[in-house]
Amino acid sequence: MKSLKILLMLPILVLLAAQVVIAAPAVKHTIDADGHPMALWEKSVPNPKGHILLHHGRTWSSLPDFDLQVEGENISLMDGFNEKGYSVWALDARGYGATPRDGTGWNTPFRAAKDLSIVLEWLYNKNNEKIHVWGWSMGSMISQLTAQLYPEHFESLTLFGYPLVMGIVYDEDIPGGEPPRIPTTTNAAAEDFVVPGSISQKAIDEYVRHATTADPIRADWHYQHQYNELDATKVNMPVLLLQGEFDPLAHTDMHAKAFSEFHNADKQWIVLKGGDHAAILETPREKIIHSTISFIEWLKK
Repeated sequence: MKSLKILLMLPILVLLAAQVVIAAPAVKHTIDADGHPMALWEKSVPNPKGHILLHHGRTWSSLPDFDLQVEGENISLMDGFNEKGYSVWALDARGYGATPRDGTGWNTPFRAAKDLSIVLEWLYNKNNEKIHVWGWSMGSMISQLTAQLYPEHFESLTLFGYPLVMGIVYDEDIPGGEPPRIPTTTNAAAEDFVVPGSISQKAIDEYVRHATTADPIRADWHYQHQYNELDATKVNMPVLLLQGEFDPLAHTDMHAKAFSEFHNADKQWIVLKGGDHAAILETPREKIIHSTISFIEWLKK
């Protein structure tokens, strides 16, 4: 009889196992940003403890970065935050993923910050809660710029893969020609995975496939001298600064300067042992999730 019960339960156990590795797809919303349609991806949970908005980096859009689905592996950052009880949103900037290019063919830091502020206002009106904004790589710079210019709907700011260099001044960047629209490559999609053994080859292959499908042409930016407006002394909300131990783009001297200048005493700086620039998809992913949620819940005390 015991054996019979086990046999009867096997289909249920198989289904439960499948649910661990096959998550529901993110839901797409289209938000109007001054007449331009912005793709916002949602993975929500019932009665969320809070709302986290993710902003991607320079090269690839939200879903490859934050919601990669690999059979037998759990490496989606969005799913990880859902498991902790938080609803998660991810924005595709102009020219990335499901968001079309700007009519000019270019994006600019100020335009991207305004777009993010419009989406944050939409989220606030939808949920009646301020948002924990989580930026990766160039997305951390856009998130900080938004926090300085449009702070109204921020609950906190997280910066990971923060690529500023001490003393850097961006030259005036006003090109006169058409955007180059350079095709992306498989080599470029895999170049951030630098720590041996931190991610499976199967996951790298899936990332390359999804990234080159979602973003077949590189987005083009100009007016990047607008990044000279980044100023940690003008950031007033709580800040979590995450740094991968082996991240070649994260400079400790710059992190120390920014951390010392963030005004709000609710701030933390955490170094992720074994992490590099792509740690959101690698073995330090669990540390990223734990550090982020611990910070958010520390703010509630």
